[in-house]
Amino acid sequence: MGRLFPFIIAGLLSGCLGYTIGPVKPTFMKGISRLAVPIFDNNTVEPDVAALATTTLIQQLQQDGTYEITSLDRADAVVHGTISLVQRAAVRSVVGNVLAASEFALYVRVHFVVVNPKTGAVLGTRDINGSSSFFVQNDVQTQEHQALPLAIQNAATQMASYLSEGW
Repeated sequence: MGRLFPFIIAGLLSGCLGYTIGPVKPTFMKGISRLAVPIFDNNTVEPDVAALATTTLIQQLQQDGTYEITSLDRADAVVHGTISLVQRAAVRSVVGNVLAASEFALYVRVHFVVVNPKTGAVLGTRDINGSSSFFVQNDVQTQEHQALPLAIQNAATQMASYLSEGW
């Protein structure tokens, strides 16, 4: 039994060899520790959505803590974003009137490109779809305006997860 003891301990501990402490970056972000996030481009007619999306992504990345957010001249990589869609769609109609909607979904599509600022090489790219829903009470425009930050938050959470975990 005395001779088997080291083998038993080695066997038990070998199951933990794949674990790491701290952030595990995806392979395309290896060696990147500082990110710059310039203001996004807005290809929609929705006003102020670019500033909202940019600040929301920066907040998500700061909350995650994997990368330091910095200026363009100090960055190891730059995250460029383009908002290509802000769309409202009816999901539930009013009982007894199929032409009137009682609930809407709000969709936001953002195209992200991560670039090495020194070489110009594209490190990663992705289209992210964020969404939220809202019920119509009185004013659809007001309800939509209140749901927009939630859809942007959903997209920013997905993008921060893509940058820090690879999915």
